[in-house]
Amino acid sequence: MSIVPVILSGGTGTRLWPLSREGYPKQFWPLVSERTMLQETASRAAGPGFAPPVVVCNEAHRFLVAEQLRAAEAKGARILLEPAGRNSGPAVAAAALLLRDQDPEAVLWLMAADAAIADLPALLAALDRAVVAARAGRIVTFGMTPTAPETGYGYIEQGEELAEAPGVRAVRRFVEKPDAETAERFLAGGRHLWNSGMFVASAATLIAEFEAHAPAVLRAVEAALAGAVRDLDFCRLAAEPFLAAPSISMDYAVMEKTGRAAVVPASIGWSDLGSWDALWEAAPKDASGNVAAGPVELVDSAGCLVRSEGILTGVVGLTDMVVVTTDDAVLVVPRRRSQDVKLLVERLRAAGRREATEHRRVYRPWGHYEGLILGERFQVKKIQVRPGHKLSLQKHHHRAEHWVVVNGTAIVQRDAESLLVRENESVYLPLGCVHRLENPGKIPLTLIEVQSGAYLGEDDIVRIEDTYGRA
Repeated sequence: MSIVPVILSGGTGTRLWPLSREGYPKQFWPLVSERTMLQETASRAAGPGFAPPVVVCNEAHRFLVAEQLRAAEAKGARILLEPAGRNSGPAVAAAALLLRDQDPEAVLWLMAADAAIADLPALLAALDRAVVAARAGRIVTFGMTPTAPETGYGYIEQGEELAEAPGVRAVRRFVEKPDAETAERFLAGGRHLWNSGMFVASAATLIAEFEAHAPAVLRAVEAALAGAVRDLDFCRLAAEPFLAAPSISMDYAVMEKTGRAAVVPASIGWSDLGSWDALWEAAPKDASGNVAAGPVELVDSAGCLVRSEGILTGVVGLTDMVVVTTDDAVLVVPRRRSQDVKLLVERLRAAGRREATEHRRVYRPWGHYEGLILGERFQVKKIQVRPGHKLSLQKHHHRAEHWVVVNGTAIVQRDAESLLVRENESVYLPLGCVHRLENPGKIPLTLIEVQSGAYLGEDDIVRIEDTYGRA
């Protein structure tokens, strides 16, 4: 019987701002290797003994997920789309209900898309032990052996070993994130483990426990799945019933109430990469304890994490600091206070700053665009369209556009005309005209777009026809 990996990709990772933002959160970034965190997660559950993965994600990220899974060669993946995030409880219930129809005894391996794991063989050995307990009717979580008195994680107090599953223990209780003194006591006592947020259980067991302990969640998700719309590899949950589900974590909904909870202790080099300090801990360091990524120069500095996404970033004489540079924001914070980055993001959101949630580069199913200049009644963007892809057939009520092709070849539909626009050629799209951009070639199409008009917002797009099913 195959294990079904279920990857929960709903997090926003605000404590890794300015890299991770709501529009492009941390699971879509390469943080510990050349692969993104989503791709790393999918690769752990590939090969013999594993079914194709199910990914639960926000509808806004569907094409990012699909493209990254395709690049990782995760064949046969199914993508379950949430109209909005409702925490992990409804996401787990949705995956269990989806898989129950296929096989009630299917064993689900539920895991977040954004955790780092250094020791894959140890992880798979722990999974083998967890599966034995899951097939005996348990819901098994993975408890990480603590290496420090961490106050940013929840803890699990482990009980006696299960007779039916050697190496797996009953859960005595779950403990909220402790204060420093309590965390020190947990570390010294040896009975408490970090709660990793990974679970293993059969679909039937999960549904039975949701029925017993969180029936409101189950009813709402059942209705959302009954009204789901399926297209290609996507299963789009019905919005109205899904949004009626309580926003609740899997721990609160089921794990802290069920009598079937079990834990498999493991030492696998796990980190949830929930802060810049956690990323520094997980990354390889130079002789001075620095972690550097991108065009970075460090002089007389130690214990720092410095990352740049393009602009040369120089650091002199700093100790135990985080410096992160993107094309539109810079973060400087002591490593010990990296958990407080979320407070900065909250302040930026309250001020209505776009940088709190969006990058200058915005990804679309056809490629991406990047804002270059924004002025009064005009803006300039760089647009890149992937080979064989095209934008929606659309028009604008408040702006005209000029397109200049700088690389590749474009087919431009402008009202009744179809124009072939080559490198160093341009086309004008007057206000109100119906138009579409397509890349018929084998290389990316890059163009500069100059918009002019009274209103330049992205919501001034009237889509007439769209390949990707967007409204």
